[in-house]
Amino acid sequence: MTLRETYKSDVAPKLMAEFGYKNVNGVPKVTKVTLNVGLGKGLKDAKFLETAENTFRRITGQNPVKTKARKSISTFKIREGMVIGMKVTLRGKRMWDFLEKLVKISVPRIRDFRGLPQSGFDASGNYTLGFTEHTAFPEIRTDEIEVIHGLQVTIGMTTHSEAEGKALLKHLGFPFEKENSKSK
Repeated sequence: MTLRETYKSDVAPKLMAEFGYKNVNGVPKVTKVTLNVGLGKGLKDAKFLETAENTFRRITGQNPVKTKARKSISTFKIREGMVIGMKVTLRGKRMWDFLEKLVKISVPRIRDFRGLPQSGFDASGNYTLGFTEHTAFPEIRTDEIEVIHGLQVTIGMTTHSEAEGKALLKHLGFPFEKENSKSK
């Protein structure tokens, strides 16, 4: 059973009972997943830019959008219009496929994994997760890697609070760390 089918058959009814929603349309749902990478020290390196672009293509199956600097900042040697990052927004079937791959394959491959941090939620219930290495994704072959870079995954939801977001992701199978344990 796919993650989308699990949401419709199991998760939505559980959330309705847990939070007392009267209508199925009021139940929180995942609307989009955004992946982004800041180029940082690789700003001047064309190889780093190309590697990040290829990584996004492999992981998501979509071409990334290049984000450009809005204004010049001389201390960071950034000029207006310079490419400073890349992002990909996933919706629909690709989003659900990515979330399933994230929960079942990529997250367990993280080195020294003890659970996802619960501190990644914002006040609206959206969740942000950072990867220090892009090698956790199964599409990336370690023997082909030239440059290792991190990336950030943001899960946008129709939640109104942090508690609703946590409940939704827990029911979807996200392995969060225990409340009392602090990772070192």
